[in-house]
Amino acid sequence: MSLTTTAPSAEGDAFASPFVKTLARAIRAHDTFGQWDNKSDQEILADFIVDAEKRRQIPIIANPDRKVLWRVEVFYAAVGLAIERETGLIAAPMLALSHEGYGRVVLIAGRLVAVRRQLRDVHRFGFPSLAALAAEGDKLVAEGAAMIRTHAAIADL
Repeated sequence: MSLTTTAPSAEGDAFASPFVKTLARAIRAHDTFGQWDNKSDQEILADFIVDAEKRRQIPIIANPDRKVLWRVEVFYAAVGLAIERETGLIAAPMLALSHEGYGRVVLIAGRLVAVRRQLRDVHRFGFPSLAALAAEGDKLVAEGAAMIRTHAAIADL
């Protein structure tokens, strides 16, 4: 797998993604003291970018770091918020992780599992570029919204 650096135009396109905007708002919502008010969205989302070199430096032996777990939680919460914006139905994330960094996340709308993902190596959770972050988020939102539209009766229970 070859990782390349993101071109400025691709990064600009990523910031235009509704999911990336939702993720940035979800992160800012946790800032109760206003410490991130003067930071750009790019600075706030920087922790989600884990290139190949950073990935190699992260040990996977110990328990996942609390900051990494928070990033996983806020990422899937943002997916749920974006699905809700698209469909009008709440898609709540449920996350179950072992101390080794393996587990599962599901987003549930009513009685419908709108999105499900197996998680592994959570220690290294991140994306090679902002464009990859936007693409994965948009893909999950589209998947969840399509599932809700297909099974609207179950999702509305």
